[in-house]
This record gives sequence, C-alpha cells and structure tokens, in this order.
Amino acid sequence: TSAYSSPAKSLGDPGITPLSPSHIVKDSDADDAVEQLFLVVVAIDFGTTSSGYAYSFTKEPECIHVMRRWEGGDPGVSNQKTPTTILLTPERKFHSFGYAARDFYHDLDPTESKHWLYFEKFKMKLHTTGNLTMETDLTAANGKKVKALEIFAYALQFFKEQALKELSDQGGSDFENTEVRWVITVPAIWKQPAKQFMRQAAYKAGMASPENPEQLIIALEPEAASIYCRKLRLHQMIDLSSRAPVNGYSPSDTIGTGFTQGKEHVRRNRQSRTFMVENVIGEIWSELEEGDRYIVVDSGGGTVDMTVHQIRLPEGHLKELYKATGGPYGSLGVDYEFEKLLCKIFGEDFIEQFKIKRPAAWVDLMIAFESRKRAAAPDRTNPLNITLPFSFIDYYKKFRGHSVEHALRKSNVDFVKWSSQGMLRMSPDAMNALFKPTIDQIVQHLSEVFDKPEVTNVKFLFLVGGFAESPLLQQAVQSAFGSRCRVIIPQDVGLTILKGAVLFGLDPAVIKVRRSPLTYGVGVLNRFVEGKHPPEKLLVKDGTRWCTDVFDKFISADQSVALGETVTRSYTPAKPSQLVIVINIYSSEQDNVGFITEPGVKKCGTLRLDLTGTDAAVPNRREIKTLMQFGDTEIKAMAVDVATSKSVKVGIDFLNY
Repeated sequence: TSAYSSPAKSLGDPGITPLSPSHIVKDSDADDAVEQLFLVVVAIDFGTTSSGYAYSFTKEPECIHVMRRWEGGDPGVSNQKTPTTILLTPERKFHSFGYAARDFYHDLDPTESKHWLYFEKFKMKLHTTGNLTMETDLTAANGKKVKALEIFAYALQFFKEQALKELSDQGGSDFENTEVRWVITVPAIWKQPAKQFMRQAAYKAGMASPENPEQLIIALEPEAASIYCRKLRLHQMIDLSSRAPVNGYSPSDTIGTGFTQGKEHVRRNRQSRTFMVENVIGEIWSELEEGDRYIVVDSGGGTVDMTVHQIRLPEGHLKELYKATGGPYGSLGVDYEFEKLLCKIFGEDFIEQFKIKRPAAWVDLMIAFESRKRAAAPDRTNPLNITLPFSFIDYYKKFRGHSVEHALRKSNVDFVKWSSQGMLRMSPDAMNALFKPTIDQIVQHLSEVFDKPEVTNVKFLFLVGGFAESPLLQQAVQSAFGSRCRVIIPQDVGLTILKGAVLFGLDPAVIKVRRSPLTYGVGVLNRFVEGKHPPEKLLVKDGTRWCTDVFDKFISADQSVALGETVTRSYTPAKPSQLVIVINIYSSEQDNVGFITEPGVKKCGTLRLDLTGTDAAVPNRREIKTLMQFGDTEIKAMAVDVATSKSVKVGIDFLNY
C-alpha cells in the first residue's frame, strides 16, 4: 500500500463527513481592521541575473526612490541593479553580494578561490526543483553544496541591511525593521512551494516573522509590472506600433532613438534616483474601458511570465483573467546558447574543465559576453568582438597543445573568426542566432496564450523586465503581435517591476481577483453508494458503510478567488462520540479530483481539533466549520466547533509534507 493508502483506515479514527448542504460564505471584510502602520515600503526585486530594491515613504507615496548606485558597475551595463551573485568564505559565512562578491572572488588567487563558495543565477533552482523542501541544496562554482534556504536568507538579509542603512542615513536616525513593510517579487509561474520558500527565507533573514506575516508581501512580478504600467504617461513609454514600418519592418534606429531619449530622461534624474509617480491614471490607461484586457509579458533573466488582466472600474482594480503562464525562457537562454557555441568550437571537455579550473576567468568571459549581448540589434551590420581572457587562451594551449586561433580555423563555425587583437569576432547573424531559440519560445508561448478563449480582444501588450530591453525581442514581439494589439514598452523597463512592487506595498488592495493555481479540498468519508463508489474504498464502522478517501473540494484550480475571500464548509464527526477531529487538507493541479489517493494529490495541511474536556451537552450532530482564507500567496485554514467555539488554525504548508 502507498503512504497515502487510506488516512481513515490507517489513523483508526472515523474521520469527518460533510454536513449537507455545503455552503460558501464570503466575508472579505472580516479582518481589514488590523491594518498595521508602516512608515516606509521597501520592495526587493530578487532577479535571476540582477537584483535591486526601491522604497517609498507612506507619507509621500508619489515618490519612489531607487537604491543607491552600486560600486563596481560593468561597462556597457546600466547598474541600477546589482548582479545576483553571492560569496561565502571557506567557513561558509556570508562575505559579500553583487559586484563586490564577483570582483572579490575574481581577484582571489586560483589556489585560494577554490575554497570559497561563489553562487550566481541561483534563483532558477527554485523554479526547476520539482520537490523543493527546506533542505534543498545549491551548488557553488567550486562544486560544494549549501542549503538553498541559507543562501536566499543571506541575500535577503544583505538587502535588508542595505535598505535600513540607506533609510537611516537619509533620516538621520536609526530606522527599525518594524517600521518597514517589505515586498519581495517572485515569478507568477512559480509553484506554491517556491513562493512559500521565499517567505521562509525572509523570516530567516529577520524581515518578518510567522507571528507577524503581514509585514511581508510576496508580490507576483507581472502583477507588479501591471500596477506600474497603469500610471505611465506618454513620455514614459515607447509605443512600438506607432513607428512607421518600412516594408513591414520598423527601422530599428527609430526604436533606438525612443530609448535614447528615454535614457536621457532617466539619466538626468539618475542623480536623485527618485521617480515621481503621478497619482493619476496614465494616458494609455484612460483609453481602456471597463472590461478591457491587456497582457503583461515580463521577460527577465530566468523566466518569462505572462499574465492577462482585465480592468474593473470605477477604481480600476485588476482582475486576472487567465492564470499566469510562461517558462524558463529568460535571457539566460542566450548565455546558454553562447556556451554551446564555445563547446562546439573548443570542445565540451575543455569548457567543462575550464569552468572548474578557472572559475573566475569563466565569470569574466560571461561578463564580456553580457555587454556584447546588449549591443545586438536586428539591423546591425558590423561584427561584435568578445575579448577572451588571457587564461582562456593560455589554458587552452596547455590543454590541447595548439592555439585558440587554430581551433577557430579548424572548427566549421564560419561566422565566428579570430581577430588579431585576441578577440572572438562574431558576425551579427551569429549573435542573432544565439537569441533565436529563446525568442522563438517566447513568441510561440504568446501565440498559445492569444489563442485561448479568455484572451480574445486584448488591447495592449506591455513588454517589461530586463530582457525587454533587447531590440531583437522587441522586434520579434512587434512583428508577431503588432497587428492584434499595441505593443508598449515602459522606458525604464528594467525597473518596472521594482516600482510596481512599491506601489503594490503602498496599496495591496489594488489586485482584487486572482486565479487559484491549485484545487484545494479535505479528505472526508461519504455514505457508501453501491455502483457509484469503488468497492476498495468501502469501510464499515459500527454498522455504517462509508466510502473513504473522498476529496471534498473547497476551490478548483483556475477558479477566480478574491483576495481575502473565505470559503467555508461544514462537517460532522462520522462517529458522534469522537473527541479528537483531524482534518487533512490536500491540493492538486488537476481540476476534477475524486479521491485523495489519486496521483498528483498532495497533503498540505492538517487541522487537529481536540474537543476533550468540553461540556457533555453536545448536540448529537456536532457541526465543525472549516474555513479556508485565500491571501496574497498564503492560505490559512481554520476549524471551529460550532457548539463550543473551540477553534484551531493552520497555514497551508507546501514544503514540509
């Protein structure tokens, strides 16, 4: 028998049975009263490739301040954000984060650096790990393993300290953590365990606590972007569809100029790093009417998220129409293609060895590639040069016994040449080819979303996130979907999510309706019906024939749930004299679930209500009310014995079952 054989049989307790009729009570105003007062909202955009934070004082919500400039930015890369890299000492203590971590690691002697633990692009692990737990490991550049929870907590603690320090310097007095409401953004397509994992890491970093969970909001990246896009003014965005196409192509110099003007505009404000958000609905938005739909495509380093929203007037609340979809199609895919190209030229065996033996030089090579990657454009004609680190050239000669130049001549890759200055010279076509698989996947996925019935007549497509800066991606999206809707890019596109997350923290009520990503229910006993229930589920207790393991549904996957909405069901103990009532909560990605033993059904919570010691005058059909409340990314469950008002609460837990 499986571990899930039959809870009712194995626990030896008769379990619970639904009191008919099941009814749903919606009370979303019950707990609005306990609103805490925070002085400031700090949002952290914890990205796959780069991260940053921004904040706003609740007294002046129209000013969003983006964090200080980082030391050690890279040439050719605007550094309003810092790379998501972290370095631990050989003793596994936190050393540094971002540029500082990268540069320190880089300057270590190779004999020393192999003992240090360096991590980059580690956020993807939360997306790709199927059975994520508190024990999941991450692998450092030197092959050593560390608990993912520790790394994430170190990173969040770094941001917490940086932000509090900046706030204290600005205010002239020490800023307390209790005065801050934190917002951390995560991809909407992450599964529930990954979202919960982020919250646990934040608790470990001391941002909030299980006793005070409201201090931290987990925001979904495309939702944050959506909130910011609503405030855009015409001078703050580039409308790709308004460019005059020349023989079906928009000349990219016009795209380019829009961006340069935009960049100028930002650069002049860069010194203050304060963005004014006018408390108005932007012009674009004023064209939208009740019920209009738009898509936000958030393309970052690791993942691409797509969310379809609909406007609800008068307040302009957002309603999610189609549950978030997407996948690992971020700009990392381009780096991966570059790595495949290097393997093709120099041999996979060499590249693997080089990464292990000269990890810092490998990081260097990828930095050089990053800045050239940003120079790729649809109509570029001159080649792109990528400097190979000296140790690459040197190590290759030792490894193979011939020169890098020789390897390039010998390989059949004709669009990559060796230039006399010691660089890889790539033709623009070669560079564009590296983008193609990733961009094709994004366009393909978007087409599928556009074909869904819920997604008809979309007015706008907002392209946001770091990868949206790529002219190649802009052009591909515009040429594929420009005829169906207007493609809009906010100017400071890499900071869109950050700013939207701050706005969300200032007013969390702006998102009203979400789609539940999972089906939730509890395990119950039903009266056994011959011919309807499978015979192996029959359980006879005290002369009553029960069908065990029945999944009693609270809410279905993809059903709309208002935030804060409570769903209530009533149950009664199958055996009236029973004093300890155990209610197990299950979830599944499937819509139609009949039994808790079906594949894909996971236990994610237990409510244990102990009624011993309550008065004897208990009605013979005792009513146990079970409530589930759907919060931002948390779900709380509660069971109440109606006769005695005795109750028990639990948070749904996807990591520890």
